[in-house]
Amino acid sequence: MEKTYSPHTIEQRWYHIWEASGYFAANRQGPSYCIMIPPPNVTGSLHMGHAFQDTIMDALSRYHRMKGYNTLWQAGTDHAGIATQMVVERLINAEGKSRHDYGREAFIEKIWEWKEQSGGTITKQLRRMGSSLDWDRERFTMDEGMSKAVQEVFIKLYEEGLIYRGKRLVNWDPILHTAVSDLEVLSEEENGFMWYMRYPLSNGKGYLQVATTRPETLLGDAAVAVNPNDERYQHLLGEFVDLPLTGRRIPIIADEYVDPEFGTGCVKITPAHDFNDYEVWTRHKHISAIVDLPHGGLINIFTLDAAIRDNNDEYTLIPATYVGLDRFVARKLIVADLEALGLLEKIADHKLMVPRGDRSGAVIEPFLTNQWYVKVAPLAKPAIDAVESGAIKFVPDNWKNTYFEWMRNIQDWCISRQIWWGHRIPAWYDDIGNIYVGVSEADIRIKHALPAEYALTQDQDVLDTWFSSALWPFSTLGWPDKTPELAQHYPTSVLVTGFDIIFFWVARMIMMGLKFQGEVPFREVYIHGLVRDAEGQKMSKSKGNVLDPIDIIDGIDLQSLIDKRISGMMQPHLAQKVEQATRKQFPDGIPSFGTDALRFTFASLASTGRDIRFDLARTEGYRNFCNKLWNAARFVLMNTEEQDNGLGCIDCSYSAVDLWIISRLHQVIATTTDAIDHYRFDLAAQSIYDFTWNEYCDWYLELAKISLQSEDEALQRGTRQTLLKVLETVLRLAHPIMPFITEEIWQRVAPMTGITAATIMLQPYPVSDADLINTAAINETEWFMAFILGIRRIRGEMNIAPSKPLNVLLQDGSANDRQCISNSLTYLLKLGRLESITWLTNEDIAPESAIALVGDLKILIPMAGLIDKSAELARLDKEIQRIEKELPRIEGKLNNPAFVDKAPPEVIVKEREKLADYMSTLNNLINQQTKIKLL
Repeated sequence: MEKTYSPHTIEQRWYHIWEASGYFAANRQGPSYCIMIPPPNVTGSLHMGHAFQDTIMDALSRYHRMKGYNTLWQAGTDHAGIATQMVVERLINAEGKSRHDYGREAFIEKIWEWKEQSGGTITKQLRRMGSSLDWDRERFTMDEGMSKAVQEVFIKLYEEGLIYRGKRLVNWDPILHTAVSDLEVLSEEENGFMWYMRYPLSNGKGYLQVATTRPETLLGDAAVAVNPNDERYQHLLGEFVDLPLTGRRIPIIADEYVDPEFGTGCVKITPAHDFNDYEVWTRHKHISAIVDLPHGGLINIFTLDAAIRDNNDEYTLIPATYVGLDRFVARKLIVADLEALGLLEKIADHKLMVPRGDRSGAVIEPFLTNQWYVKVAPLAKPAIDAVESGAIKFVPDNWKNTYFEWMRNIQDWCISRQIWWGHRIPAWYDDIGNIYVGVSEADIRIKHALPAEYALTQDQDVLDTWFSSALWPFSTLGWPDKTPELAQHYPTSVLVTGFDIIFFWVARMIMMGLKFQGEVPFREVYIHGLVRDAEGQKMSKSKGNVLDPIDIIDGIDLQSLIDKRISGMMQPHLAQKVEQATRKQFPDGIPSFGTDALRFTFASLASTGRDIRFDLARTEGYRNFCNKLWNAARFVLMNTEEQDNGLGCIDCSYSAVDLWIISRLHQVIATTTDAIDHYRFDLAAQSIYDFTWNEYCDWYLELAKISLQSEDEALQRGTRQTLLKVLETVLRLAHPIMPFITEEIWQRVAPMTGITAATIMLQPYPVSDADLINTAAINETEWFMAFILGIRRIRGEMNIAPSKPLNVLLQDGSANDRQCISNSLTYLLKLGRLESITWLTNEDIAPESAIALVGDLKILIPMAGLIDKSAELARLDKEIQRIEKELPRIEGKLNNPAFVDKAPPEVIVKEREKLADYMSTLNNLINQQTKIKLL
C-alpha cells in the first residue's frame, strides 16, 4: 500500500471497475430490495441535500446487496419541464431567436439535442459520490415507456371523471407565462409597504378603511369583508362601498376569515387575485347575482404579463390611464390618484413575504385561468387508509401526522403547464369547445366517427412534471406492460426523501400506486431532515453559505469558490455580501476531503427526521479517520505479509486481548446492523468509528505489537490472524458508508484471510456470532484499560513525561485485581511504561503519591523525584492567572446588550463556546493545583 492515503487515486478507478463489471445490476437471486431514486432534474447539479440523501440510499443498497438481497436502486432523471425549457431558451436567445422562431416541434428537437449533450451533469456527480445505481436500467421521465404510462393514466382518469378542465386560481409566473406549483414558489421576507385606503360608503355616511400590500388589485375588488362578531361594523352588513377609481359598487359582507384584531378589521376581497379571498368569495358568490358584479365577482385585471388588461365589458370599468401598464408602474399611479382624491389614509413600512418563481425570480401572481385538474378526494381516501393500516410506515412515525393533515384537507391538483417541454396533454378540441381525450388524433377520429375534414386542435399545454413523477415506482419497472421487473420489485422497499415533498410527491405516488397497481408503492418512507450550515441556517445562495459536495470532495481555491457562488445569482446586488461571507468562512478555500470522508460525515449526522448542521470540521475529522484506517491497514500488512498468519487456526494461541477484540467486534456488528435496520445511520457510523479508532487502532494495535514481539510463535500466529480477520470484517462493516477506501484496503487484506472474491461489495455483510463474545476476556481487558488510563491520567495531571518509567504501588485490591495483574503483567509494564508493580500490605505506609482508582483498587505513584512540586505549582498558577484575565473580557461581551443585539448569531455562539472552554480548563487547572498541594 502507498504510504499516504490519497482518495483521488482510488475513487474514480474503483467506480469504473464496479460499473463496468455490472456489480450494481439487480440480476441476482434472493428476495427483492428496491429503492427508487427521487429523480433529479436533468438540468440540475448535485447539492448538499442530494448528496446527503444519496449517501443514505447508497448505504442501504450496498448493505442489502451484501445481505443477499436482489437489490435494485433504480436510476433515472426528471425532464424538469420549466427548468429545461429555460436553459434551452437562453441558448437560442443568444442566437437572437426565440422558441417561436423555431416552432414547437423544432424547439422540442433542440431540447432533446441539448439533453443528449449536456443533460447528464448530475448523473456524473452521482458516480463521484459512489452511488451504486443500476445504470443499465436508467429511466427518463420523457422516454418512450414513461410517456406511454403517463398517457394511459391520464386517459383512464379522464374517462372515470377524475380529470377535468376548469377555471380556478393558480400560481402564475408572468415571465414564464405558466402556472407553477407551490414547490416552485419561494417566499422570503422583504421590505415593503402597507397602504391604508378609504372606501367611501355608498350611503354617503363616511368610509371604511382597508389596508393592502398590493393597492393595484383594488381594481378587481368584489367586496369588503368584516368579522360577523365585530360590533363596530354589524350595522353596515348588507350596505355597499363605492370602489375608488372604478365607479363600481361592492357589498360589505361578513366572514369568519377576517381577524377583527388585525388592522382596522376590514379586508378587501379580490377573488381573482388572492387565494384566501377566492375561498371567502366562494362562500358568498350568491351575492354576485344580487349586486350584478361582472364575471360573478371573479374580476381578472391582469394580462399574462401581469400588466393591467383592457376593459372587455362595461362592468369592469378599468380607467384607460392604467391599461397596459406593468402592475408595479400601475401601483404608483393608483396610489397617486388615491392621494389626489383624499382616499389615501397613510403609507407604512411593512415586512412581508413575497412569493417569487424559483426559476424566473418574478413575483408570482394568483391568476384565474383554465387549467386541467385531478379530482383528488376519491384517490386520497385509500391513500390515507394505507398509512392508517400500517401498510405504509413513516420513519420517524410522527411524519404520518403531516401526511394526514395534508391528505384530509386536500385540494384538486392542477396538472397543466403552459410550456412546450413535457408530456403534451392528450386532449383535442373542436370548433365549438367539445373535448376529446385519447392516445392520438387518429384514434379519436375512429372512436368518435369524426371525418378528416372535421377540425380538431390539440391542447397546447403539457402536464406538470409531478404527474409523471407520481407514476415513478411502477412506470420505471415497465408498466403498463406486465414485466418481470414489475412483478419482482413492486411494491418497492423504502422511499428516502425530505419532508418538504411529502405532499407533492410521496402522497401522489401512494394515490397513483394504489389506483393503478392495487398495492402501495413502498413499504416504508424514511423522512430525513434538511442540510443546514454549521450555525443551523438554511443553505441559500443569497446568504453565501451554499456548499457544493464536489468542491468538498475535490477541494477548491478561494477565488474559484467566490466566482462560483456569485455566478448566475438571482439577486446580483447581493454578490458583494456573498463574496465577503465566503472570504470570512473559507479564507484559504476548501481543502480536498475525498468522497468517503464526506459520506461518513453525512451518515454520522443522519439521526431520524432532524435537520442536520453540516460543519466541515467534522468532515476533516472523518478525513483523519480515513487516514487512521489506512495507516492501521499498513501496519497490519507490514506485520503479516509473508508471515504465518495461522489460516485455518492451526496451532494458534490467543491472548485475552485477542479474544476481547473479537468479542467487541461481534458486539459492534450487532449494534451497527440494528442501527442500519432502524435507519439510525448516525448510530451505525458512531459504532464503526468508536470501535475502529478507539479500540482496534488505539488499543489493540498497540497490544498486538507486544504479542508480536513475544517468543511464543503460536501467540504470534493467533495475533496476526486476529489482526487480519478483524480488519477484514471492519472493512465489510464500513463498506456501505465508505465504499472506496474499504474496497482498496480489502483487496490487499482479503487474500491473506483466504478470500479470493473479486470485490468487497458482493461479500456477505458481517453477522454477529454470540458464541464468539467472551465476557471474561472483555472484563479482563476493560480492567486493564482502566488501569492504563489511570496511569496516563496521573502522568497528564502531574506533567510527567510519557517516556518516564514509573514505579507503581497497589493497595486494597481484590482477588480478581490480583489475577488481572498476573494475567496482563507484560502488557501493563510495556504499555504503561512501568518499572515495577508492588503490592502494599496493610502494615505498609504509603509514601506521598498521586492516586488513581480502578474499582476499589488504589494505584499509587510516589512523587518523590518525579516532579519539582514548586515549579509545577508555579506553572499552574501562571496558567490560571492567564485564563482568569481572559474570562472578564468574554463575559463582558456576552453581558453587553449592544454586542448581543448586533453581533451575528454565529459570533455569539462562538463566544459562548469559548467561555465554556475557558471555564472547563480553569476548573481542571485548579483541580490539578489542589492535588499537587496535597502531595
